[in-house]
Amino acid sequence: VQLMESGGGFVQVGESLRLSCVASGFTFSRYKMAWYRQAPGKERELVADITADGNTNYVDSVKGRFTISRDNVENVVYLQMNSLKPEDTAVYYCRGPWGDRGQGTQVTVSS
Repeated sequence: VQLMESGGGFVQVGESLRLSCVASGFTFSRYKMAWYRQAPGKERELVADITADGNTNYVDSVKGRFTISRDNVENVVYLQMNSLKPEDTAVYYCRGPWGDRGQGTQVTVSS
């Protein structure tokens, strides 16, 4: 299993970013995928997940601002992040069906 995240960056409050995670090494379309994040000094938390058939789940703090989606042809899972806040600053990881994760992508939101 290989997962490669991209799309992070340094943005101002209220701006948007779109994270991507390209997956390989397994039958992507059959499995739930997730985005996690870990901020300095904090535990890793689930941000959002999406089942194989597209059902989604979000942590309360991002509901209405973030959208998880997937492309089962290109084997990519996305996280569209709008109205970013300083508390969204973290390393964001894509997580596969057996707990695999990529190297992460840094998101920094400045006030």
